[in-house]
Amino acid sequence: MADEIHIQFTRFSAFYSPLIATIAGGFLQEEGFAPRHSVAPPGKSAIDGVVNGTVHVCQSAPSQGFGPLEKGQKPPVVHFAQINETDGFFLTGRAPDPSFTWGTLRGKRVLVDHGGQPLVMFKYACHRRGLDFGAVAAVNVPSAAMDEAFRKGEGDYIHQQGPAPQQLEHDRAGHIVASVGQAIGPCAFSSLATTREWLKTDAAKRFTRAYRRARAWLLATPAAEVAAKEASFFPEIDRAVLTATIAYYQKLGCWTPHVEITRPAFEATLDIFQHAGRITKRHAYDDVVAAPPAA
Repeated sequence: MADEIHIQFTRFSAFYSPLIATIAGGFLQEEGFAPRHSVAPPGKSAIDGVVNGTVHVCQSAPSQGFGPLEKGQKPPVVHFAQINETDGFFLTGRAPDPSFTWGTLRGKRVLVDHGGQPLVMFKYACHRRGLDFGAVAAVNVPSAAMDEAFRKGEGDYIHQQGPAPQQLEHDRAGHIVASVGQAIGPCAFSSLATTREWLKTDAAKRFTRAYRRARAWLLATPAAEVAAKEASFFPEIDRAVLTATIAYYQKLGCWTPHVEITRPAFEATLDIFQHAGRITKRHAYDDVVAAPPAA
C-alpha cells in the first residue's frame, strides 16, 4: 500500500513546476507514495502545516527563515532543496514596447505584488536597473485581485508570476515587457521545506530521489509535453499559455539541474533583503539551509 505524503504550496503556479512535476509526472508514485497536495489558505503559512504535522513538505522560500532569526529564534523548519533559483515575476504593460527600460516606470502606476518576498525582489530589481522605487507609483491591490483590477483598467503595468502574464498576452489584455528574474540574476528564491526530523527519514530520501528525477525530466522535456502532463492542475489556463510559460521558465535558468540551495544563491538573497531593510544582519546559511538527503 502506498504511503500518503502531504505537500502544501504557498502559491500555486507553473513557476513551481519542479514540485508539481513530482506528482504530475508520476515520480512520487514510482517511489511508493500516494501524493496529496493543497494550497495554504489565505492568511496561513504552509510552514504552519509542516510544524503541526499535517504537511510533510511545503513550497516556501529560504527568506522565510529570516523572520524568526531576526527575533533571536530558531526557524521551525529547514530548507533542503531549491525550486527556483531566480525570481519568476514579470512586468506586463498595456501595449508592446520593444524599447522598454526600467526607467520607463518613473511616474507610472504599477500594480506591484506586495507579498513579502515579491515586493522585496521588485525593489531590488529597480535598484539593479538604476530606478528609485520611490519614483514608481506602486499600487497595492491584494494579490488575488490584481489580475482583474488590471483587466478593468487599473494601472499602467502589472507585476505577476507566470502563467498570469502569458494569459494576459493570450487574451490581448497586456504585453510582457520585462522579467524581474533577468534584472536580479540568481538567488535563493523558492525552496522545499520540512522539519529537520523528517529530513532524516527514509521517506525524505525517497521524496528527494523523486524530486531529482522530476527536475531532470522537466529540463529535458519539450514544454508542450510538460504542459500536457500538468494541464489538469491548471484547468483555467489555456494549454498554449501553459506551454509558453513553461518554455520561458526552462530558458530563464530558474530550474537549474542541481537541487541544492547553494551558498552563493543564499548570499544573493541576503543582499536583496538587506537592501530592502528587511534584515538587520547577515544570517548564517546553516541556520536556514540543510543539504538534501543522500539517495
